Amino acid sequence: RTGRVRLVLLALLVVAAIAAFPIYSYYAARESTDDAQVDGHVVPISPRISGTIVSVLVNDNQEVTAGQELVKLDPADYLAQLAQAKADVADARASTTEAFSNVPITGVNTRSSIRTTESEVIQAKAGVVAADQQLNAAKARLEYAKSRLVQAQANNTKAQRDLARYKELVDKDEISKQQYDAAVAQAEANQADVASAQASVVEAQHNVDSGNATLAQAEARLGSADVTAQQSRQTAPDQQAAIAARAKSSEAKVQEKQAALDMAELNVKYTILYAPVSGAVTKKSAEPGQRVQPGEDLMVLVPLDDVWVTANFKETQLKKMRAGQKVEIEVDAYGGRKYEGHIDSIAAVSGSKTSLLPPENATGNYVKVVQRVPVKIVLEKGQNKDHLLRPGMSVSPVVLLNSSTDSH
Repeated sequence: RTGRVRLVLLALLVVAAIAAFPIYSYYAARESTDDAQVDGHVVPISPRISGTIVSVLVNDNQEVTAGQELVKLDPADYLAQLAQAKADVADARASTTEAFSNVPITGVNTRSSIRTTESEVIQAKAGVVAADQQLNAAKARLEYAKSRLVQAQANNTKAQRDLARYKELVDKDEISKQQYDAAVAQAEANQADVASAQASVVEAQHNVDSGNATLAQAEARLGSADVTAQQSRQTAPDQQAAIAARAKSSEAKVQEKQAALDMAELNVKYTILYAPVSGAVTKKSAEPGQRVQPGEDLMVLVPLDDVWVTANFKETQLKKMRAGQKVEIEVDAYGGRKYEGHIDSIAAVSGSKTSLLPPENATGNYVKVVQRVPVKIVLEKGQNKDHLLRPGMSVSPVVLLNSSTDSH
């Protein structure tokens, strides 16, 4: 009897193993998470110019198509600027026409002016030579004055030292008072010589500075005479080139005013805000009469045709997960409705690494925590034609690890 019981138990274990194997195989080839939600683009709508809202053409949660008018700003100020820009362009074009009418060659006789300016150049060159000679003479006098000052200082130094020695001797009655008085007189005379030599150096330096100024003035007169001579040698073609340059400058002014006109036309167009993409309006804050500034958010568009799922799988679940694998997506809303999709990509970092306060595992007491890595899952075509999926909805995706990735 014991043997038969063992056989029965063994048979039951075999049957249980056979029955459990398909269940194990089914769940071993699937990875799921409840940390997932629907994601989508959020397109802010903001004006490119400042202005006052005159009308808002959409409501919250309304679906709009790309190119549809959303908000209108008061265009009065920009229409006035446009009119002013058009007038500026017309004025610049008239000035250009006048400038080009002055381009014809005008003959002038410059021979007498050339002779006069060449004579002035010769005189200026002579003045430069004379000033240079005077400067050289002043520099020589300065060097002589400096050398005389050095000599006077040396003599004064010797006389002062002699006076100090004579002072010690006269105090000891080793020399006569008359000898001491003579040393005092000699020291004072040498000191006066130093002062005189210093004055001579200052005067000579002043003469050098004056000579430099005179030479600079003479060279400036020479440069001015050269410039005048060159200008007097200009011929009619040179004058024509100058007039043509002024005409081209007028053309550049026309282009500048035309650019301002183009900007004014754009500003008039910017008074109407259009939907850049198709989607649903949300977070609408625009109201008629509201004063808005460039970049101020007035509403947000959410393209419901382009939504995806961001699923945060544990890092231990990623071993067999690859881009292109099929995914079954169950939405918490709508009675657990299921959608089909596939893995588009796996994030380059974990979610905690890009958080506001990323973990610092190298400091303090380290506790290992299983990290979650965002996985982007896109829906198959036609799965969200009714636009029921909205960004932020909770979903539960199940990745079929054994599904083929060839089609993706």
